[in-house]
Amino acid sequence: MKQLLSLLLIITMMAACQNKPTVIANTYGEAITTDGALSLANLNVEVGDKDSVILTLKGTIEKTCANKGCWMTVQDENGVATRITFKDYGFFVPTEGADGKEVIFSGVARRKVTDVATLRHFAEDDGKTEAEINAITEPKQEIEFVATGVVIYDKDTKK
Repeated sequence: MKQLLSLLLIITMMAACQNKPTVIANTYGEAITTDGALSLANLNVEVGDKDSVILTLKGTIEKTCANKGCWMTVQDENGVATRITFKDYGFFVPTEGADGKEVIFSGVARRKVTDVATLRHFAEDDGKTEAEINAITEPKQEIEFVATGVVIYDKDTKK
């Protein structure tokens, strides 16, 4: 019995002494709840035929606007990227160093047609060449996601 109690004490002490990872995250915009965030891959299903829907999604940052951080493209686990903008141009994300980091964002998704001028603006912000920008001649049907809050996790931490 003493041996069993000693073994239990040792196991408990070992568990208590293990280093627990620290989650390091930066928040932009409004504070959001990250619990229950859906994969970005669910975006089309969640929007369905609705005009708009409020969602909290997660993915991996592909890139951010190099000029101001006024948008980001986020990839789902299948490599499909979606552009995320920020409500009322009210906050920005880092222009460098966010690529490849895990992100959770909350806001409104809706189907819309993005006009040529906006598409060209995004292409310019993305560093596209003049020829690439001028090649944009048609509006694009897409899902617009306007985030109210964003949480970006450091690469070495997991939530």
